[in-house]
Amino acid sequence: MNILVVGGTRFFGIPMIEKLISDGHDVTIATRGRNQDSFGDNVKRLILDRSDEASIAEVLDGRIYDAIIDKIAYSSNDVKRLLDHVKCSKYILMSTSSVYEDICSATPESSFDPEIYKLVWCERADFDYSEVKRQAECALVQHYPEQKYVAVRYPVVIGSNDYTGRLRLYVDKICSGESMYIDDMDSRISFIHEREAGEFLAYVTENDIFGAINGCCRGDISVREIIEYIEKRTGIEALFSDSGAAAPYNGYSAFATLDISKAEASGFVFSNVKRKIFETIDSYLENIN
Repeated sequence: MNILVVGGTRFFGIPMIEKLISDGHDVTIATRGRNQDSFGDNVKRLILDRSDEASIAEVLDGRIYDAIIDKIAYSSNDVKRLLDHVKCSKYILMSTSSVYEDICSATPESSFDPEIYKLVWCERADFDYSEVKRQAECALVQHYPEQKYVAVRYPVVIGSNDYTGRLRLYVDKICSGESMYIDDMDSRISFIHEREAGEFLAYVTENDIFGAINGCCRGDISVREIIEYIEKRTGIEALFSDSGAAAPYNGYSAFATLDISKAEASGFVFSNVKRKIFETIDSYLENIN
């Protein structure tokens, strides 16, 4: 397949592109050219600013791809700026579980329907993250009804290459004896590991999968379980205080957990969430040691 990847040179974009390359696809990466990548001559490269329609038009007008994986569409205008200037047989939108407003245990894809949600043309700064990502899906489904697509919805992504440092902060705070403020120790949260996040994106690109689809590790885990594992591994007791640094997953009870039956019915098998969380914590502790 001739595949265009918009973004994708960091975090879980790396294992995604590695998988596409290993599967023999003709991969082109479109970025601003600010970050070096490790793919060498295995990919083609285009330089553009995806927030600038003139830049997109100059680079992509007239191009046709078998698939486009859009890792960095954050708003309805982002989707429109791209799809007005490049054609593809299948468009893969990197969405998020944040699109779900009525979150519950094992939230299914049907909990958010971009076909009936009101479309607003917007930029990333116009609304919060959840709303702009809803609008990105709405633009895709409502403004390009003939476009075959997949909207991949992930919860929190973890891994040793996580540049946000959210999971690592728990390790750092406990090891340094600093107190944290945690709003809910027992809410159940879904996660996905960076390698599976990347490989699943490649998988939906290559296979006969369409529409919205959830992806995450099997099971869920609480912040309490994360902290207890770090305490056990380090022998250091975590400190808590209302005046302590706000923990990264505060407010994440809204993410709850996801139903991945559609993804696994397609043949993709995710790992157990606790195993992946604990492996990632172990990698952080090894680096500290």
